[in-house]
Amino acid sequence: MNIKKATKEDLSRIAEIFVFNNRINYFPIFKQEDFSFGELQVVSLIENYFGKTEIMDTLFVAEDNGIIKGFMEIRGTEIGKLYVEPCFQSGGVGDVLIKYAIQNLHVDFLWALEKNTRARAFYNCHGFIETGEKEYEEGTTEYLLKLVRREKV
Repeated sequence: MNIKKATKEDLSRIAEIFVFNNRINYFPIFKQEDFSFGELQVVSLIENYFGKTEIMDTLFVAEDNGIIKGFMEIRGTEIGKLYVEPCFQSGGVGDVLIKYAIQNLHVDFLWALEKNTRARAFYNCHGFIETGEKEYEEGTTEYLLKLVRREKV
């Protein structure tokens, strides 16, 4: 598996992975049909978010035999996003992404949705622990929890 900076050619796949993960993992929590199945679309995500230069510069993809299997958005030393194609989850893609981020990009913190227990467990296994600091996910009543690498606590 190869980790590389994302290119414009990768954006449709990145947006697709993001959309499917959000529908699978977040729709059961937020239950916002208008957002999950209306506003959340691949083309509009590329145009309004992922395709912006300041975001493009922060994107990395995990590619295996020409197939993008996951991606991450790194802002400074923060993991802003880390998503794996649902069909490839539990196959080591997330492990490769996060190890690359720790070793090469020196990430040391992230925010995870409190109710996303699977993500929190994944990050815990990779040395991230909850600090007790939390804040609301913008525009919702759901909490985000701050996690930092053990060496930073």
